[in-house]
Amino acid sequence: MNGSDDGCRSRGGPETEAPARCAVHIVEDDIAIGKALTALLGPQGHTVSLHASAEAFLDGLPNLPTGCVLVDIRLPGMSGLELIKQLKARGAPHPVIVISGHGDVDLVVEAMKSGAADYLQKPIRAARLAETIAQAWTEQTDILGQEAERVRCAAILKTLSGRQRDVLAGVVAGKLNKEIAHELGISVRTVEGYRADLMAKTGGKSAAELARIAVLAGL
Repeated sequence: MNGSDDGCRSRGGPETEAPARCAVHIVEDDIAIGKALTALLGPQGHTVSLHASAEAFLDGLPNLPTGCVLVDIRLPGMSGLELIKQLKARGAPHPVIVISGHGDVDLVVEAMKSGAADYLQKPIRAARLAETIAQAWTEQTDILGQEAERVRCAAILKTLSGRQRDVLAGVVAGKLNKEIAHELGISVRTVEGYRADLMAKTGGKSAAELARIAVLAGL
């Protein structure tokens, strides 16, 4: 199989965006089903790894790229439901899609409540498989992107001086420069200088962008 080991990527033409391609980790004790899923995923551009048990997958997890996990909800040993709970407890960012049979409704409901991104019912169609993986990964990368931005903004906030933070707080509150100057006992020109420094440090080009960065950083 061809593919990158650094997670997922999206490729699109000038008018439409191709489905997200990613590392997909199949946790399935039935080798025939595992191979069938691999055959469906390979042509879709995904990098696929097959794991015969939840325990084996968890053992190899530190060395695996972030991606989607397809897990049979009924496994010998650690169940698919328990695997979801284990991944959540470890803070693993992998979205989990459970594979179920027709009689597994109660287990699917419990899996979704425990944090599963979605489920697929056997027999699995290629189109449905592609759609489910693309949606689960897109939602997860959005979450990861938001967290990365929050961390970046918090790091920027730590570099600000006390007075810069005071001015930023005034900007977040929607106050004018003269109002901030009056409250802080400094000149309007000094406030303007602080705002210019804030924009240089944060990359914000407007008061709205400065406020967004401050909110993300937890100011």
